[in-house]
Amino acid sequence: MTDAHTHPGSNHHEHDHHHDHGDDHKEAMPFRWSRLVVAMIVVAIILVAACLVQVRSGAATIITRFGNPARVLIDPGLAFRLPIPLEKTIDVDLRAKSTSSGLQDVGTKDGLRIIAQAYAIWQVPPDPDAIKRFVRSVQNQPDQAAAQIRTFLGSSLETTASNFDLSSLINPDPDKLRIDALEAQLKAQIAQQLLDTYGLQVVDVGIERLTLPSVTLSATVDRMRAERETIATERAAVGKRQAAEIRSAAERDARVLQADATVKAADIEAKSRVEAAQIYGAAYKSAPELYELLRSLDTLGTIVNSNTRLVLRTDAAPFRALVDGPPSAASAGGAH
Repeated sequence: MTDAHTHPGSNHHEHDHHHDHGDDHKEAMPFRWSRLVVAMIVVAIILVAACLVQVRSGAATIITRFGNPARVLIDPGLAFRLPIPLEKTIDVDLRAKSTSSGLQDVGTKDGLRIIAQAYAIWQVPPDPDAIKRFVRSVQNQPDQAAAQIRTFLGSSLETTASNFDLSSLINPDPDKLRIDALEAQLKAQIAQQLLDTYGLQVVDVGIERLTLPSVTLSATVDRMRAERETIATERAAVGKRQAAEIRSAAERDARVLQADATVKAADIEAKSRVEAAQIYGAAYKSAPELYELLRSLDTLGTIVNSNTRLVLRTDAAPFRALVDGPPSAASAGGAH
């Protein structure tokens, strides 16, 4: 009896126990599903984040697939790629940079030496082929790229400077300087080589410094002194030539004026002689004896002075007037 009573009670307890486990299982199922969904969302976010690529402004991104460049992203923004290790990214700086050749002793066309320093402004251009070439040639290292540019710049500076005289590179007269031509030749000589070989674009090339060594400085001073002396000699010669021209013109003008005056004087003298002859003719007609006396006296005044002693016949003209006296006096005596 006791066992029979105990058995039913035991069955009831077991039934309650199974009922409680069923309720716990039903309550755990939604919680597990929610955790799974959250985990899947987190994994999806991680996968999406791993596949996103941020392309910065002033930079480019190379997507490599198993180490080989697959594509180049240039436009700033987000892009997708396969997750690592399928695809990886390499960021390339596209901003402009500068480097300098340092001071170099180079020769000029006229055999003199100068100390020159050139600079170059460069960048990796936003071109997929150039970007791949840059990464492949210098392993995306700007310092290695700058070293290559300095090598090209130094050798080009030596060869290009030999095309110019020293006076066209260092001169107090700005109109004689050809620095712009030197810089243009430098850029033309290195730009295409750097682009084709290293994927580098040369934005600008310029001369940063030009100076003279002591030997060249002495030669330059001597040359400048000779140039100044030549200029002074030329100007003195020009002044002498202009003075000679002025003097010659003045002498020519004086000769012309003198000739004109001589001609005018001759004309005046001829006219006066004509007028005198007319006066003498009129006087001769009015008083012939007086005319002869005056002419005789004029002749005596011409050939005789106070120191003259003459022994001549007095019955011949013009000395007859000294003996006969004025004809008017003789005529008056006869009348009386």
